[in-house]
Amino acid sequence: MKTKLLVLAAVTTIGAVAIKLDAFAHHAFSAEFDANLPVRLGGPITRVEWINPHTWIHLDNNDQEATRDSGPWMVEGGTPNTLLRRGINRNSLSLGENIVVTGYQSKDRLCEPTCRANGRDITFPDGRKLFMGSSGTGAPRDDADGAAPVN
Repeated sequence: MKTKLLVLAAVTTIGAVAIKLDAFAHHAFSAEFDANLPVRLGGPITRVEWINPHTWIHLDNNDQEATRDSGPWMVEGGTPNTLLRRGINRNSLSLGENIVVTGYQSKDRLCEPTCRANGRDITFPDGRKLFMGSSGTGAPRDDADGAAPVN
């Protein structure tokens, strides 16, 4: 009986630590991104990371209307599940496809090794515009996703 209780306690402790580490790895919008630094980026997709807790779309920003530095950018999206629910999947993010992303630049602004932004909306070459974030992250509310009322 003591062995069973000891095993149960160990499993519970390991589970609690794993949950805490996952929560630690996830961040609020305001911890990393600046609501006062809106960005418009555009160019070909160079890489997609479809991982939890956030997806990352890498692109080579060369858009004529871009509001920030040209060159490589990493754009954070919502969780893979969030993007799937919004209509974005692995097949809709093709390497080399030109997209336009609006969002907010990271607070550090260093761009080393790559500039980073939190993506709000993604526009595809055919004109489809989809919300790529997730509500309740602390990002400025503008009702772009229909779920976050404007303050």
